[in-house]
Amino acid sequence: MIAAAMAALLACMVLSLVRSVLGPTVFDRVLALNSFGTKTVLLIAVLGFLTGRPDFLDLALVYGLMNFIGTIAVMKFTRFGDLAGMERDLDGDSGEGAPR
Repeated sequence: MIAAAMAALLACMVLSLVRSVLGPTVFDRVLALNSFGTKTVLLIAVLGFLTGRPDFLDLALVYGLMNFIGTIAVMKFTRFGDLAGMERDLDGDSGEGAPR
C-alpha cells in the first residue's frame, strides 16, 4: 500500500515537472514547481515512515520551509522585478519624496 502511495506521488511529481516546462505563463510554472516541492516533502515523509527513520520528518520540514521561502521570493521578483526591501505602493511609488 505504501509502495502504491509512493508511485502515485512520483507520477504527480512527473506531471508537475511537465507542467513547469510546458506552462504557458510564469505563474503556471511557479505553481507547478511549488507543487513539485510539496510532493517532494510528502515523498520524504513517506520514505521516512517506510524505513522507520523519524529523522526524515525533520528533513521534510526543512525542505518544505525552503520551498515556501523560495516560492515567495520568486513571486516577489516576478511582481516587482527585484528582491530589495524597498517600500513600494501598489501604484509604483517608491515611497521617497514628500514626508508623511
